[in-house]
Amino acid sequence: MRKTFRRFSERIIEGLFTLSGGMTSLAILLIVVFLFKEGAGLFQSPDVEKGYVLAVNAGNPVERLDAKQIKEIFDYEYTDWQTLGGKDEEIMPFRFNDIFSLYDEEEFGEDYVLLPEKLGDVIAQNPGIIAYIPERYAPKENISVKIFPTKNILPFNFFGGKEWMPTATPSPQFGVLPLILGTLWVSIIAILIALPLGLGVAIYMSELADDRTRKLLKPTIELLAGIPSVVYGFFGLVVLVPLIQKTLDLPVGETALAGSIILAIMALPTIITIAEDAMRTTPASMREASLALGATNWQTIYRVIVPYAASGISAAIVLGIGRAIGETMAVLMVTGNAAIIPHSLFQSVRTIPATIAAELGEAPTKGVHYQALFMLGCILFIITMIISISAEIISRKQQSKGL
Repeated sequence: MRKTFRRFSERIIEGLFTLSGGMTSLAILLIVVFLFKEGAGLFQSPDVEKGYVLAVNAGNPVERLDAKQIKEIFDYEYTDWQTLGGKDEEIMPFRFNDIFSLYDEEEFGEDYVLLPEKLGDVIAQNPGIIAYIPERYAPKENISVKIFPTKNILPFNFFGGKEWMPTATPSPQFGVLPLILGTLWVSIIAILIALPLGLGVAIYMSELADDRTRKLLKPTIELLAGIPSVVYGFFGLVVLVPLIQKTLDLPVGETALAGSIILAIMALPTIITIAEDAMRTTPASMREASLALGATNWQTIYRVIVPYAASGISAAIVLGIGRAIGETMAVLMVTGNAAIIPHSLFQSVRTIPATIAAELGEAPTKGVHYQALFMLGCILFIITMIISISAEIISRKQQSKGL
């Protein structure tokens, strides 16, 4: 009877564990599907703000403009149609509200019935005009007006674009290249700082420190991992940023260097704890065998213990990089949030997580900006997955060499 009850209980527990694992896997899968589904909608969105069109005089030979050209026209960086393949005429950017400075509101009639006609007259009378107007008021029946065809946002323009200006009108700029490079730049420098320091402390705690020192250091380091990121951000903003600015004589202290140092400090507890645990699991017989063969303590550490713990050290590195790449608040506070391609550690940068955190609350749900931020989440997911797979491959090669 007891055996039957025990088997029944074990099966129930096994079933609960299986159900728990299945639900967790399903939840992860649904999150990934939702993330990519929302992000992919970006490439079905027009490159001009939804609900608006661009209209020009029918005599204008220019047939198509890309998003960057449209932005530069309305920023008055292009001033002549000839530079865009048109006639030698001055470009006249015209926004919808400009119509109210040309006509009294009473002339549009009840419910603005005559507004398309008035807009058509303005466009027909100005050969160099380019009008940014609501689609419902566009003078589509006027033969003197040409409506530019809208294009969807292209993946090439998104991944290769160098400007991130999601609120620009009439054509938002979703160039993600500065954000990707800013994220990688800050994260790589942070890991280059944290990795040697973290492994050094892990080796000291595992192999060199006495029990009293280890018992004091380990909980202290683990406590650092529990400090909220906003506290690290305040520390960086109040202490580190002014220090960098004064020491290096920079215009501002909110730079990639400040973000890298803060991320390195935040990644250290993870790297130290996991790497130290991995090295302490090395069997004592392997240490004794190495020493018995005449190896010194240091030779035993880097020829026996570190290779044996390579898998755990790789996990520490991956988690450290993941902490650096995915960190939001601290980076948001100390890097300056300038969406520019970084060329130096002493420039302000913007990372992908900081961009999502700063802009998602203001992006209209299901809008183009909203979809672009979800696509940023997809990019972050892919970067993290590539790092994890790479670390796993490296770990397996190291283990096969050790065997």
